[in-house]
Amino acid sequence: MWVVKTTRYFEEDILGSKRPGIKREWCEQVLQNPEFTEVQENGRIRYWSFVEELGKYLRIVTLEDGETVPYAMPDRNFTRRQRRKG
Repeated sequence: MWVVKTTRYFEEDILGSKRPGIKREWCEQVLQNPEFTEVQENGRIRYWSFVEELGKYLRIVTLEDGETVPYAMPDRNFTRRQRRKG
């Protein structure tokens, strides 16, 4: 079984108090099967995938290693951003 590496911030703030609706298994799902990825200027990587249970796209950000997750959030504007890019 594959396990997501996370930062202390992610464990304590994202899964804890800031975004209590985010589930670890959703993060694993997005990282294993992203629908879209993008490398930020600082080298961090963004991954998006639609999560049925959430009813939205979930954006996961990893550190430059592409494995360690410091941040995750539902991204309700993902499809609009995609249309603008295309």
